[in-house]
Amino acid sequence: MPIVDVELVCKSEAEFRAISAEALANALGVVLGSQPGQTWVRLRYLSSACYAENLVAGSQAELPVFVTVLLAHPPVESAIVEQVAALTKAMANSVGRSSELVHVQYAPAAAGRQAFGGELVQ
Repeated sequence: MPIVDVELVCKSEAEFRAISAEALANALGVVLGSQPGQTWVRLRYLSSACYAENLVAGSQAELPVFVTVLLAHPPVESAIVEQVAALTKAMANSVGRSSELVHVQYAPAAAGRQAFGGELVQ
C-alpha cells in the first residue's frame, strides 16, 4: 500500500510535464517490492519561483525533489538505510536529477491510521 508523494521543483511546467508519473510509480514499486497496482504515486509541481534556500541565489542549475513515503509498516534499522538509498537512486534516475538533490521523508506508520474504501490498514 505504499503511497509516495513527490514534489518536484521545476523551472517550468513544460519541464514538469516531461516526467511520467506512471514510470515513476513503476520504478518505485520495484524498489518497494509492491504487487501491480499497490504503489501509488502523487506527483506535484512546485515552481522554482516558489522555492528558496537561505543565503543561496535563486538561479540554481539543479533543483531538488522532495519525497514523502507512507507505508503500513516502515522498515527499521539497516533496512530503512538500504531502502532510502534504493528509493533515492530510483527517484533520481526517473526524474533526471542527481541523488544529492532527492530528499526522502518517511511518514509515521500507516497501520491503524489509513483506510482504503472504509477498510483500516492493519
